[in-house]
Amino acid sequence: MLKLSPGNGFLPGRNCGRVDLAHGPGFARRMNRDEMYRRLRAHDGSWDIIVVGGGATGAGVAIDAATRGYDVLLVEQSDFGKGTSSRSTKLIHGGVRYLEQGNVSLVMEALRERGLLLQNAPHLVRNLGFVVPSYDWWESPFYGIGLKLYNLLAGKYGFGASQILSREETLERLPTLNTDGLRGGVIYFDGQFDDSRLLINLVATASEQGAVLLNYAKVTGLTRDGDGFVNGVKIRDMEDGREFDASAKIVINATGPFSDDLRRAADPSVTPMIAPSQGIHLVFDGSFLAGDAAIMVPHTSDGRVLFAIPWHGHTLVGTTDTPVQSAALEPIALEQEIEFVLETASLYLAKKPGREDIRSVFAGIRPLVREGDSTNTAALSRSHTIRIENSGMITVCGGKWTTYRNMAEDCVNHAATLGHLPERACVTAQLNIHGFHANPERFGGLAGYGSDAPAILELIEGEPGLGEPMHAALPYVGAEVVWAVRQEMARTVEDVLARRTRALFLNARAAIEMAPRVADLMARELGRDPAWEAAQVRAFGETAAGFLLR
Repeated sequence: MLKLSPGNGFLPGRNCGRVDLAHGPGFARRMNRDEMYRRLRAHDGSWDIIVVGGGATGAGVAIDAATRGYDVLLVEQSDFGKGTSSRSTKLIHGGVRYLEQGNVSLVMEALRERGLLLQNAPHLVRNLGFVVPSYDWWESPFYGIGLKLYNLLAGKYGFGASQILSREETLERLPTLNTDGLRGGVIYFDGQFDDSRLLINLVATASEQGAVLLNYAKVTGLTRDGDGFVNGVKIRDMEDGREFDASAKIVINATGPFSDDLRRAADPSVTPMIAPSQGIHLVFDGSFLAGDAAIMVPHTSDGRVLFAIPWHGHTLVGTTDTPVQSAALEPIALEQEIEFVLETASLYLAKKPGREDIRSVFAGIRPLVREGDSTNTAALSRSHTIRIENSGMITVCGGKWTTYRNMAEDCVNHAATLGHLPERACVTAQLNIHGFHANPERFGGLAGYGSDAPAILELIEGEPGLGEPMHAALPYVGAEVVWAVRQEMARTVEDVLARRTRALFLNARAAIEMAPRVADLMARELGRDPAWEAAQVRAFGETAAGFLLR
């Protein structure tokens, strides 16, 4: 057992206002596991809040709580964003179809949060035009009215006015659109982002605000006080097997699709609350969607919206909505889902995508909250749920990426009350996310790193070989691997190729071919031997097989 004892050194930061993280390299605290364990050992082991789960919701809770001055420990059984948070449609949006369902409050909440994210993380969130193509005479005026209302609800957080397009204007925006029967379209504006890159920046932000965050740290059990209420967790380090306990005034379950597992560990009699739904996306090269806009198909045969969007020089198409019995950490796309996306995309793209064109396919599990006996997951609300369990634990689940910050604020408000913590206001609406930079485009291919980009450029200057692309099909360079290990807590080849860069999600075969180079660079940084490198390449190949078309 690892004994946690007080020590000297780390004193949590307490910046509670708009925090400017654009000071360039060296401003942020070093973020790696050695540093996190140093902070852990320097702590007395009794926390205000322990967060279980390192996805968007958990990271958001950690930021919110830490900026209020609470002591926060977050633990994640795998890597940050391994599950749902790296497998989204890459959109920060209000949700046009939720407006059609009449859920105006959710749409307004999401539109506000969309605006705040663009304000606080301009290096990772951008404005993107979405065209709804019209093939019947009534479609443009019908969707035009709805999208006008969508813009109206956004208020001061609007991304741009929607407008009806002629056939020529539509093709100017989307030159590779199917022209057969095309009458025109409607354009509106929403947000696009890189989900796992934003998540890693959220983790860095929480760290800078004083939270301690550990990946590959699995909760193996819960501890209880004399009254039987949950007051802590038992943790096992998944790398070396070390075990330790940590106590807290409040334990927050932010494990997304796996929420019921931790709820049952706290109370075996609980009724399941998660209705898991699987969505998949197919990725093609950029030629399938030339132009400067995305396609939004408002109605598909399964009742969902389908998007075709430009993303990192590729074309991403999805998503589906398939109820599943249980959540998997590495879900696999079903054959019928692949065929559905291919068939639907072929109706709208002039260049019909085939199976041979798929560069990567990935699946993700939505942690939808059950409502009665409904089996139609497409109809379930995307509003978040916060449940105070009989065990004394708080569960936060549901919601969507766009609203993670508001979910966290709501959750921490409840936690502060339940845990008798000092009442302090939330400040995250005005908190710059790590990497914030007003003009990230100046860094070219490293724009997504924002204010961290100069430090990566320094690595390249120090060792020019680190500036060479690791594969002809993708832009990622060796310096990004080194940075991911030193500053972003990457521990495996998969961490780097799936979530610090997006290689696996863009081109699975190219990522497999990059794996030996990544393993070599990581081994140098982590002090690993050739056996570790070989094991990492082998393990990554097994994971990447799920991203290849079978």
